[in-house]
Amino acid sequence: MGGGNSPHAILWRVSAEQTATPVKTETPVVAIVGPTASGKSTLGIDVALAINGEIINCDSVQVYQEIQIATAKVPPEERKGVPHHLIDFVSPEINYTAVEWAREAAQKIEEIESRGRIPLLVGGTGFYLRALRQPFFVSPQTDESLRRRLNSIRQQHGAEHLHRLLKRIDPKAAAHLFPRDWPRVQRAIEVYQQTGRSIMDQKHERPDPHASARRLRILALNPPRAELYQRINERTEEHFRAGLVEEVQDLLKRGFSPSSNALGAHGYRRVVEYLQGQRDLPSAIEQTRLDVRHYAKRQLTWFRHEVDVEWFEGFGEEKDILDSVLGAIRHGPRSK
Repeated sequence: MGGGNSPHAILWRVSAEQTATPVKTETPVVAIVGPTASGKSTLGIDVALAINGEIINCDSVQVYQEIQIATAKVPPEERKGVPHHLIDFVSPEINYTAVEWAREAAQKIEEIESRGRIPLLVGGTGFYLRALRQPFFVSPQTDESLRRRLNSIRQQHGAEHLHRLLKRIDPKAAAHLFPRDWPRVQRAIEVYQQTGRSIMDQKHERPDPHASARRLRILALNPPRAELYQRINERTEEHFRAGLVEEVQDLLKRGFSPSSNALGAHGYRRVVEYLQGQRDLPSAIEQTRLDVRHYAKRQLTWFRHEVDVEWFEGFGEEKDILDSVLGAIRHGPRSK
């Protein structure tokens, strides 16, 4: 079928026959978001096929190489020919930040649009999207020596201990961060130690957002909570059956740090604890299920606090959801 005459290929054109005055319409940058296990990846691929799109990964775990089983990355052979960007490309020992993602995502958006295609941001990391819409201040370069010391403290005393340290030196930042959100807590400590100023006082020193940010449409999935949690439980068990323990064991044997962002992610940290003798296997499985359910709840809460999010009640694999999302893209943002 000729792509130029398909219904979706003409969504982005204004017919000269329909108006005497040419009207310029702006192509949206579409973000498909929602909690883990809600079917974002499937929906993203189906939407990309329908609108001539390419996918930019917006998941902070899927950026990492080497970790596979618990990341739910769509294998290349299941992507139906849809190009995927910013996925599986960062070494596990690198602390890849939201600022770096936003910069590279903006570049990918430009590249995709230069080919006449539609960028689709797909994933559940709301912090990444916020970095694109509201760029963060230019933070100091990572002091690797300081980071190693903080990693050692966290490994010995736990994430909550880092939060207590932050509360002593920068109570303003500590009040805005969850005690177990150790990557952001640790970064707040680093910024204070390197600059002598609270990270909260520097947040207003932001560069202008990329031009594409004002065209961003955020479409969020909100599946039934009980069914979502059941999916999470079943998927967690499947990950362990598929060799998650062996995957982590291999990474540790090859010298990757158990305190890296990759192995500290949900789905991985409890396996590390099991391999280090801190818990037994049934406990690791059960705690991972709980971690991921809590993570899904935090994701939903995050997107409910973002502005101009359009919600779709269901899972991404459902045909009705696909039809509704395509209809929303075709007709533009809903009236406020």
